[in-house]
Amino acid sequence: MSPTGPLLLLDSASMYFRAFYGVPSSITAADGTSVNAVRGFLDMIAQLVTDRRPGRIVACWDDDWRPAFRVDAIPSYKEHRLAADGGEEVPEALKPQVPIVVDVLAALGIARVGAPGFEADDVIGTLVARELAAPAAERADAVEVVTGDRDLFQLVDDAAGVSVLYPAKGFKNLIVVDQAVLAEKYGVPTGTAYADMATLRGDPSDGLPGVAGIGEKTAASMLRTYGTLAGVLAAVDAGELSATQRARIGAARAYLDVAPTVVQVARDAPVGEFDDAVPTVPADPETVAALAEQWNLGGSMTRVVEALTKAGQ
Repeated sequence: MSPTGPLLLLDSASMYFRAFYGVPSSITAADGTSVNAVRGFLDMIAQLVTDRRPGRIVACWDDDWRPAFRVDAIPSYKEHRLAADGGEEVPEALKPQVPIVVDVLAALGIARVGAPGFEADDVIGTLVARELAAPAAERADAVEVVTGDRDLFQLVDDAAGVSVLYPAKGFKNLIVVDQAVLAEKYGVPTGTAYADMATLRGDPSDGLPGVAGIGEKTAASMLRTYGTLAGVLAAVDAGELSATQRARIGAARAYLDVAPTVVQVARDAPVGEFDDAVPTVPADPETVAALAEQWNLGGSMTRVVEALTKAGQ
């Protein structure tokens, strides 16, 4: 039997980047290292565990932030984020904090899971697919994806119990994104339709050009009429759209042939086996204490340990 409570899937990089920009940079360790992202990340987990009462929890990780299969399809994918060394451009004050996050998660006993050649989004998509494929008696009550990245709205599925917890105004006021929210905010009925809308619209922040002249509202309107991206393309071929829209989509046909591979999260990333139980006691209490002392994590570490302990009561 699966433990009572949702399966909580954390988009780790989204969370610690948000913490980095949301928590004062004046918070440092004794050696001057900034720890605002670590402190904020821990406080987010404490808040989530307290409010959502998960039965299982996974910190999903970017083993590859710019996978080759996406770059091969669309070379501009995340190109603007490339640093001079070919890696991801990350603020200097954040770089040393990421290994601390890794150490803290290990000491707490929270599963940190990535997949070679894939992004955290793909790990999340794969874990959602696995959960929904499991026998009913073994599935969580619900699956809740925690992210500040709207790309993962494509996973929303009311019937399957999959929602996204989106921190529009911080982690104390999360928006629970379900199909009603997708319909209200974006004019699309399902997570799958959201992915198709995002493909048509494009996303400059990810280097995805989209179809020139087709924005979010127009894309949503097309999908309401024709159902799917494939339906829209079939309508173009049948001459059912306006001449202008047919020309726009025709000019972007090469992009649309490959974009779904880039926009849609993988559901079959090579994610190994791991223990996703909520750790009601730290896996390594001595290391937890040492990390809290070394990195001035104080109250944040205490709060997350207390939240995890209460989750098991």
